[in-house]
This record gives sequence, C-alpha cells and structure tokens, in this order.
Amino acid sequence: MGAGKASLLVFSTRYDRGASGAGRAAGTHGDNVIRTLIAEKSSLIRAGMVALLSGADDIEVVAELQRGDQVVSTSRTVKADVAVLAAKLPGLDGFAAASALRAELPTCHALILSERRDPADLRRAVAAQAVGFIVRDASPDLITGAVRTVAAGSKVIDPDLAFVALMATENPLTPRELEALRLARDGATTEEIAGELCLSVGTVRNYLSRAVMKTGGRNRVDAIRIASGAGWF
Repeated sequence: MGAGKASLLVFSTRYDRGASGAGRAAGTHGDNVIRTLIAEKSSLIRAGMVALLSGADDIEVVAELQRGDQVVSTSRTVKADVAVLAAKLPGLDGFAAASALRAELPTCHALILSERRDPADLRRAVAAQAVGFIVRDASPDLITGAVRTVAAGSKVIDPDLAFVALMATENPLTPRELEALRLARDGATTEEIAGELCLSVGTVRNYLSRAVMKTGGRNRVDAIRIASGAGWF
C-alpha cells in the first residue's frame, strides 16, 4: 500500500512485503491471510478497528478483547499472527502484553497503538520487544500497512514519534528523583510519596528539590511539565 509506505519507518529483519505492497504478507501459519487479534478497551474504537482490518482481503480478525491479561492465552488459541494492542488496557497494559507474547508466543507479533506521541512510550515498546509502534489516530492505510509489515517480519515505527524521540533531551534525573516527580505529577503529597517509596519525608523533599534544579524549572509544577514534555516519564 503506497500510503502506508510513505508514512512508516520500516526496519527489515527478514523480508518486507507488507510495506511495499508487492504481494500479500503470508500469515505465520502458511496461508495468505494474516490472523489478527485486537485488544482495545473502548468498544467504539475496537469496533472501528475490527471494521477497518476486516475490510482488507488479506487480514482476518480472529479475536477481539478488551483486557490485556487475555492476550497471550487467546492468541495461542486462535493462532494469531499479529496482536494489535492498545497501550492502555485493563488487567495488563499493551506493553506488558507485548512482552509476554514475545516470551511465550514469539510467532505472534505485537503492534502497539498509542494514544499519544510520547518518547517514553516508544522506549517502553522497545523494551517490551514489540515489533510495531504507531499512534492510534494514524490513517487507515498506515494501520493496515503496519499490520502487513509486522506480519512479514519487519519492525515499524511512527515516523513523527521517532523524530520526537531523537530530539528528546537526555534525562538528568536519577531513577529515585524521577519516581518522586512522577508520583507528584499524579497528585501524591510529599508524605504519600515517602510512604510509597519507603523514604523519609525529608529525603523526598530533597529529591524533588534536586529535580527542580536539574530540570531548570521554577518550581515543582514547572519541573513536572519539563520532564513530561521531554518524555522522561
């Protein structure tokens, strides 16, 4: 599909027929149909994804789920070639589900659909060994092209997200400083952060003060904005 090719960064690991459109990408199990599982918590979005992919003559939707902790067992049962996973899923998020698929069912390739272009999410996808990562609002051609590409054994990344990741500044925060700042972002008080991290209140205040200083923020709120914008969490 030409539009899919123009909009995807493809990294070929074996061969790549899906992005070029030169023939169909055969499923792992020897036929010409890509058996695809969809996991998305939103019924409306999931129905749209099913309709989109079912409209392609070389893709068959063999299962649709709304929970991440059902992905591996269902993929095994329906013999899925590709699992299209929302990043946010109840039970097990898309990243953890992709990691579990890689470990327990490596013949099923995970394509993660994110709600946002966030470098931190891209790093999580890479760590989970997902073979594809694109944003959920991508064009229909791009999404179907991505399914074909990962089924054919290549990796695919949303190019805009890859650019953002490359431009992201290096994270100067220690893991503890980052975790304290993340909890503050989520609304936790200093006392609650101390309890969560098993630290003293004074230590947490020191972590947050250093985070403000290292990010160049004016205060804690500004440090959270800077860290979030840079994709550090």
